Amino acid sequence: MIDAGPGDERYGGPPPTRPPDRPAPAAPAWYPQNAGYSQYAWHPQYGWYPQYTGYHYPYAYPYLPPPQVRWAPPPGTAPHETPQPFLLAMRSRDWAWWRPLLGLLLFGVLYLVLNVLAAVVGLLGFVLVGANPGHLPDLAVQDLTDPRVLLFVNATLIVAIPCVWLAWAVVHGMSIGWSSSVRARLRRRLFLPYTLRALASLGVAIVLTLALGLATGGDVVSGPVRSFGWLLLVVVLTTPLQSAAEEYFFRGYLSQCIAGWLRRPHAGAVVAGVLTAALFSAAHLPPDVPTFLDRFAFGLAASGVVWLTGGLEASIVLHAVNNVLVFVLAGAFGEGVDTRSYGSGLDPVLLLVSVLSAVAYVAVVARSRDRLRPETRTAAVDLRTPGRVEPVAAG
Repeated sequence: MIDAGPGDERYGGPPPTRPPDRPAPAAPAWYPQNAGYSQYAWHPQYGWYPQYTGYHYPYAYPYLPPPQVRWAPPPGTAPHETPQPFLLAMRSRDWAWWRPLLGLLLFGVLYLVLNVLAAVVGLLGFVLVGANPGHLPDLAVQDLTDPRVLLFVNATLIVAIPCVWLAWAVVHGMSIGWSSSVRARLRRRLFLPYTLRALASLGVAIVLTLALGLATGGDVVSGPVRSFGWLLLVVVLTTPLQSAAEEYFFRGYLSQCIAGWLRRPHAGAVVAGVLTAALFSAAHLPPDVPTFLDRFAFGLAASGVVWLTGGLEASIVLHAVNNVLVFVLAGAFGEGVDTRSYGSGLDPVLLLVSVLSAVAYVAVVARSRDRLRPETRTAAVDLRTPGRVEPVAAG
């Protein structure tokens, strides 16, 4: 053995393997919980690193998960890094520009299939158990005071709701509740307050419109239509769902697609409101300009209350109150009363009354926000940077 000379360093053995006198660092926020990671371990070359039970060697990059493991947030984690308004709920961690396009395509295919099935079932019902078995009613006329025709039309529209839900679940990989509000569910506590406000604004306008038509001789009361009891039952049971279906698509999914592409909240809300209002009015095939403008203003009002309340509840109530009152009044006063379109010398007055009632509803909804406190932003958990996870409740 050769002894070290006076100028040589004596070998002191390998470097120390015990950790320094300080606690292990906190786990980064984006590490999964209970997903195979144990306590941090110390390595003299790499420092602190998180141990993974499936591996038995230290990692050169201690703050990266193993390459074979694709981490996903635990179930129930908020899908947004920062709180988002309702129209930007699609912009989650997995957002991609093509997802809304694929969602609209999926919606179109599913809606076409379910619409055909609903139509076939409805036509079979007309043939087998209708008032005149073996004969079909004239659906081209669309006499919506006929309970059979109204049920048929409502059924072909209601199927849009599961189509929207499937688009959210399949294409976006998110809970179907995000189609309803920033709380990822329908907020049932808001329905009654908004219904009372809709009756006080839009309901009064509909009754006033009917009174003006009767006073000027434009409408003729012929008494309740035949099968008024059945009509009332169909209206109460299916018309709110039909109204909700249209809101889920126009003020919900379609508006969220448009706003998601534009990204900027206010610009997206304006563009989505105008485009969906125009498409909504065109989809109802209005026979004249005043009717188109009436429905366009209605669509803008519905988009306005969605922005103000962070969900579809207020717009669903607006739509349902309008449709229920229109069908009930038309059935009660007879076929000579038309509360759905224009066509007399009072068109400018009736249009003004309708627009003012929609504006009044938006105003009372805005004024009630301090009392009802509807949430307007989604909950969020920022997982992009290391550190302590700070959940943000919907606000």
